[in-house]
Order: sequence, then C-alpha cells, then structure tokens
Amino acid sequence: MGPRKIGVIGSGIVSQVLADGFLKYGYEVMRGTREAAKLADWKKKAGPKASVGSFEESARSGEIVLIAVKGTAAESAVKLCGAEALAGKTVIDANNPIADAPPTNGVLKFYTSYDESLMERLQKLAPKARFVKAFSCVGNAHMINPDFGGVKPTMFLCGNDELAKGQVKEILTQFGWESEDMGGAEAARAIEPLCILWCIPGLLRNQWSHAFKLLKK
Repeated sequence: MGPRKIGVIGSGIVSQVLADGFLKYGYEVMRGTREAAKLADWKKKAGPKASVGSFEESARSGEIVLIAVKGTAAESAVKLCGAEALAGKTVIDANNPIADAPPTNGVLKFYTSYDESLMERLQKLAPKARFVKAFSCVGNAHMINPDFGGVKPTMFLCGNDELAKGQVKEILTQFGWESEDMGGAEAARAIEPLCILWCIPGLLRNQWSHAFKLLKK
C-alpha cells in the first residue's frame, strides 16, 4: 500500500475539493492554513481522518503534500511549509501563476514567462522536494471522478522524479483520470498555460464543464 497521509496546503475551494477526494478514498488529511478558524466547519464535517494545522505542520504530517493556493501566494506557501519539511517528499503542485489582472477577451494573464514555470520556481525554493505538476488544467468541479460519459479525461503531469510521478499517477487513476507524463519540470511551462485555454469558454460563455483528452494512435 502506498502513502496514506496527505498534507493539503490551502484554504480555498480547490484544496477543499482535493482534500475531500483524498478522504473519500480513505487517506488521512491535514489541511494547512494560516487561519485555522476558516476551516473549522470543514473539519467538523470532514470526519475523524481530517485535521487542520499550520502550513509547516501539514507539510510535516503528510507522506505526500499537495499545494493548492492562489497562484500569487504559491511561493510564500512553500516558504511557510519550509524546505526541510518538504525534503524527500512527493509534492503535488496544483497551482497556476495567474496574475492579479483582469483577463483580455477571456484570456487570463500569467506572471511567469514561457522560459520559467511556477513549478520550477517552487522547486528552487525546496530543492530536495520531489515536485509533480498535476490537477492544474481542469476546474475543481471535475477533479474527483470526472464524468464525461464514460470517457476518461487526460491529466498532464511532469516532474524530475520518476517515483514521485508514479505515486501521483496512482492517485490520478484512483480519482478517475488517465494520466500523461510529459517529462521533466520544464514541461510545466507548457502544462500551466493549459489553465488559460481551459478557462476561455468559461470566461467568454460561462461554459465550465469540459476537460482535455489526448488522443493517440
């Protein structure tokens, strides 16, 4: 049996959906937050395998750590977790570098360039952590057991550690996804902008029920 303790960093809806997904499949989950009171109701409803702590406590508690915060807060979240607490662990990076600026014709603005992804920045802050990009190219409503008429959508992932990617692929399979490994951390430069593409139908036409599928022959 693989790791069963997950530290989920973040207080928002994405971290809640993913934390609930892990609880659904029997994992122990500690959510890390800067304001424990924000998560009091969640903890009350989430059951005996759910707990709440600081960013560092959550990072230390998890055999695997998942970070899902506002993009502009992702680097400070890693610093608050502490490089030592993340060292040697698989760290799932579900964040996107969305800038604090309005979209143009439905196109979000990123604060990174195509020469450096947010995940690469996070990896530099915690060099001994084993970062894997995942859950970044779909909305939270479809992250757990997505239902598209029997067709499994594709989750693109990348990272420098093969064992870590293997652990994330197992989670994705459990959560109802097909996974596609796009290689090393540099591939996050291509995966993160899929968030921009995914959001366009929603921002233009309020259509949010879709996911990507990679077709192969």
